Amino acid sequence: MTSPKIKNPPTLFFDQLKFLGPGFILSASIVGSGELIATTVLGATGGFITFWVILVSCFVKVAIQLEFGRNAIITGKPLMASFSRLPGPENWAVWTTFILTLFKIIQLGGMIGGAAIALNMILPQLSPVVIAFLLGAVTSLLIYRNYYRIVERTSMLMVLCFTLFTLASVIALLYSPFAFSISDILSGLTFQLPSELIFVAIGAFGITGVASDEIIAYSYWCLEKGYAKYTGKSDGSPEWRHRAEGWIKVMYLDAIVAMFIYTLVTAAFYLLGASILYGNEIIPSGNELLETLANIYTKSMGEQVSLIYIIGAFFVLFSSVFATLAYWTRLLPDVFGRFGWINWKDPKSKKSAVAILAWVLPILWSLAFAFIKLPAFMVLFGGVVGSALLLLVVFAAIQFRKNNSKFQLASSLSSAILFWVSVLSIGLVSVYGIVKLF
Repeated sequence: MTSPKIKNPPTLFFDQLKFLGPGFILSASIVGSGELIATTVLGATGGFITFWVILVSCFVKVAIQLEFGRNAIITGKPLMASFSRLPGPENWAVWTTFILTLFKIIQLGGMIGGAAIALNMILPQLSPVVIAFLLGAVTSLLIYRNYYRIVERTSMLMVLCFTLFTLASVIALLYSPFAFSISDILSGLTFQLPSELIFVAIGAFGITGVASDEIIAYSYWCLEKGYAKYTGKSDGSPEWRHRAEGWIKVMYLDAIVAMFIYTLVTAAFYLLGASILYGNEIIPSGNELLETLANIYTKSMGEQVSLIYIIGAFFVLFSSVFATLAYWTRLLPDVFGRFGWINWKDPKSKKSAVAILAWVLPILWSLAFAFIKLPAFMVLFGGVVGSALLLLVVFAAIQFRKNNSKFQLASSLSSAILFWVSVLSIGLVSVYGIVKLF
């Protein structure tokens, strides 16, 4: 008898749109400190000439994300179950993910600190540290019950807010002395890369678009959206293959829509940096960058435009904190279950772990910001850690593709080419990041 959870995939485009969602959570996570800071600084350093780097970075890496999503739908299991079966010592990939995630507490401290700094520019009566703890409490309240629908809808709201505010900033820019033209944009699509910009460009490539955390998180969001449940347990039957093929295509559409969203916002930040800051002798970073851009808007367009940019920056930074907490409260219980620290199959044990993590993690992030108080450095540190995790992600993606190739689901020559280009590009950037660390 067919399980009531099993559902045939929609075939019409507008019906498929009703099942989108994981990509919105991913967009809320992706468009954060890296896009706001690193992308803007690249534009400030290289002008319009390296605009193509940002676009390629956002487009090329999505193939690895799709492979993780496809594996989630085919196996129907949490990601650490697949990681535990990777070639090598038992649970080595699970332990690696866990340890590197702990190091990224510093990065999340920088992210919540950046959001607090943006809000402090609107509410100067409160210190950034106090605001950071308040934002942590708000995030915990939104996440601790661990409802997917709340995460999805809140992410959609934040994505809508930061997209509108960012585009409003760019439109305001067009009516200022810093306006750019079509010819400026076209000059950035000639695939030129001056030698003095190679290091900055590679750094921006590594931190923009989908990174290791977002790729891993996407597996969990695909499961919680129901793609795997709708497909049913893999039995090799023609009916299962039909459902799997259809839901994988829905997942592809979800990922592509997300890609266009975060590419649009990332490109907007680049244009802001290239238009306003290019040519400056001193290029600020971190909270100084937010303040500099806001001040330039104030001088050219008035206080109201500066406020638009600051509000947009807040939503960008806070959305990443929110989406990351939602992801970590799924990843870490999965890890703990693999280690035998909690009973993964017991809903009460899992629920208790999620509730505790939802409150403890934001406190740790806020404490990291309170002690270090260098959000730009903290984010950069997390980016280097992410480079190491990316190597694991690439290795896992290759194994997933090898294991699932027998099903021949939603695969083509073009997807294979894009996958290996993605593997090569991410692998090179990961090695570069690790080399720079030492």
